Amino acid sequence: MSPSSLSFTSSPHVHGGDSIPRIMHTVILALVPATLLSILVFGWPALWVIVITTLTAVVTEHLLVKLRLRPSPVGDLSAALTGLLLALTLPPHAPWWICVVGGIFAILLGKQVYGGLGYNMFNPALIARVFLLISFPVEMTTWPHPVGLFGEEALAFGDALALIFTGHVAPGEVMDAISSATPLGQYRIEVSLGKTVQEALGGTYAFSYFNATGGLVAGSLGETSALFLTAGGIFLLKKRVITWHIPLSMLAGCLIPAVLFWLIDGTKYPDPIFHLITGGLVLGAFFMATDMVTSPVTPLGQIIFGAGCGLLTYIIRTWGGYPEGVSFAIVIMNATVPLLDQYTRPVIYGKTKKNI
Repeated sequence: MSPSSLSFTSSPHVHGGDSIPRIMHTVILALVPATLLSILVFGWPALWVIVITTLTAVVTEHLLVKLRLRPSPVGDLSAALTGLLLALTLPPHAPWWICVVGGIFAILLGKQVYGGLGYNMFNPALIARVFLLISFPVEMTTWPHPVGLFGEEALAFGDALALIFTGHVAPGEVMDAISSATPLGQYRIEVSLGKTVQEALGGTYAFSYFNATGGLVAGSLGETSALFLTAGGIFLLKKRVITWHIPLSMLAGCLIPAVLFWLIDGTKYPDPIFHLITGGLVLGAFFMATDMVTSPVTPLGQIIFGAGCGLLTYIIRTWGGYPEGVSFAIVIMNATVPLLDQYTRPVIYGKTKKNI
């Protein structure tokens, strides 16, 4: 055999079955149950929010990459996943322009400005949500009460489209939707007025653990069901798309202080189950904080990262300026990832830490 007939390739020579499209597809599949439930709970407007946000993210990614004269990465489904995750953090009746601005921001300033997939420092969906929440607080904190997809108060398909694009269900007719606070928001407002937790969670739409677990409470689309989101997270664990380190440590980071403060004063601080099944804690723990690009690579770093996300979530929920702190917590901890990777990487055998 002549030397010219030999081919030389660099390692690795053995490849696993995972690929970016396969991983993204698996994560999207894990989100399907909670996504469908959000549509069933909030009706057709939720579907339009999901479609517009996801489509905007995909189109933005395609156009930006084409402007750089590179092949479109739309097929890897990363933009679609970013759009879906962002949609799940939005109110069910978010105006169309909120969806569009958020989708563009997530891809342009949350991803492509760093160089594209694999180079971004912050989770694109969450950095977009933080931007929207700070810039448009009214639109981002208007919560319609769940009316269902086919209930008596449910909007028809066309009326839902009109509501998202015009704010009206008919020409000149303003939508007279019943709005309510999220459980976390209701707790923060009422307790600040001197009421106990038990009094704060009563009222017109009394808090119910059953309803919260099933998603029958006001909130973002991704706050629909802790049960379905947990099932999706377990699915990702079983498929080995994620590991237990970040989800478990993030949940513990929030629930442990919740237990402590609840035991200290149960009339002022809600029990840990309340924190678990309300808001975006489960969505953040399994689907946001575990983003491979913006989380540490070492197991110890992942545990510290997750615990920090959970602790900051509890601190912001309890004493911060916003009733929900998951997005802020994860974005803040994203900034610590390079430091965590540097100081938690294992020592190479035969070398000291000083030599690394």
